[in-house]
Amino acid sequence: MAAETLTTLQARRIALLAQGFGDRRPAAPGRSHLMRVFDRVGLFQIDSVNVLARSHYLPPFARLGAYGQADLEGLAWGPRKRLFEYWGHEASLIPLELHPLFRWRMARAEAGVGIYSGLARFGREKRAFVEHVLDEIARRGPMSAGELEAGEKGAGGWWGWSDSKRALEWLFWAGLVTTKTRRGFERLYDLPERALPSSVVGLPTPSVEEAQRGLVAIAARAMGVATETDLRDYFRMDPAETRARIAELTEEGVLIPVEVKGWGRPAWRHADAPKPRKVAASALLSPFDSLVWRRERAERLFGFRYRIEIYVPAEKRLFGYYVLPFLQDERLTARVDLKADRQAGVLRVQASHTEDHARPEAVAPVLAANLREMAAWLGLSDVAVRSSGGLDRALKAELGRS
Repeated sequence: MAAETLTTLQARRIALLAQGFGDRRPAAPGRSHLMRVFDRVGLFQIDSVNVLARSHYLPPFARLGAYGQADLEGLAWGPRKRLFEYWGHEASLIPLELHPLFRWRMARAEAGVGIYSGLARFGREKRAFVEHVLDEIARRGPMSAGELEAGEKGAGGWWGWSDSKRALEWLFWAGLVTTKTRRGFERLYDLPERALPSSVVGLPTPSVEEAQRGLVAIAARAMGVATETDLRDYFRMDPAETRARIAELTEEGVLIPVEVKGWGRPAWRHADAPKPRKVAASALLSPFDSLVWRRERAERLFGFRYRIEIYVPAEKRLFGYYVLPFLQDERLTARVDLKADRQAGVLRVQASHTEDHARPEAVAPVLAANLREMAAWLGLSDVAVRSSGGLDRALKAELGRS
């Protein structure tokens, strides 16, 4: 039986603070501030959609304000990197010191376990070719998939990928190659011992159980309060293994059992998670921000039903193509469909909607300030609001006052 009971509002405040919202923003965010955000959230999900900005650039902006994107790129792909790429929560940027906690996943992938069936089958059936690609990387790396001369263009069941691309993905999942840097958004692959600092490569490899406990503890700290499925989803872990690690961390006192009113399922609070009386913050959230990437959790915490509509036909979309939830203090008060029109130098608000509990006149001033800040950060000189969604009139009026 849970020894502690929380209201949904208390759980929401704990979650917001755990995710780095409510902290005072630095006047000039730099690399140290970016790493503090990584320390809070554990990882950023990488996404290629660039209609606004690629998703991994947006979570630090939401928490820090206008930081330099070149600083994040340097941490991820520069000569003095402090991040590496791997499958954390989907493809992710992860602090280097966490590399040992993912080696069990790499080992399982090399054994054909824990990767999707098509890629696992490719690794079995094309083992000689995969080894040839690894030899080529060792001899010629760092290299992109396009620079590998071997392999033929595929089609049909292989989604049109070349064999060399599939081999690289298999090797990447198995940890036998990693991203050295990127050219534009194209990965350049190399051997880990050349791409990562020797101090990281030389770190001891923990047992599977120890590594999984580490990941569950990081997830718990990053969420503050969470259910079993929340904890499992953060690093995409196995249900049975997650349950076992939760039990062990509870026994150790790292996790505290709690009951959150209205959730209807067991939950745990990280022992170090503060319980703030109030959280003051405003932010535009990437669809893949760790605060909202688990949609069912966003609905439990905020009463906010959210679905990404990129793959929905335009005529069937409810809110738009690339919709960002808007955090206003302790609620999600609006959602805006945004596009960076780089040629015109304009941040375009394609549609803007308030939630049922929010009033446009209360949302518009705060949202307008965030949109202006985002436009400047992206190097855009103006914000243009399309007449769509119900918040547009109040937002236009607010932006017109600047």
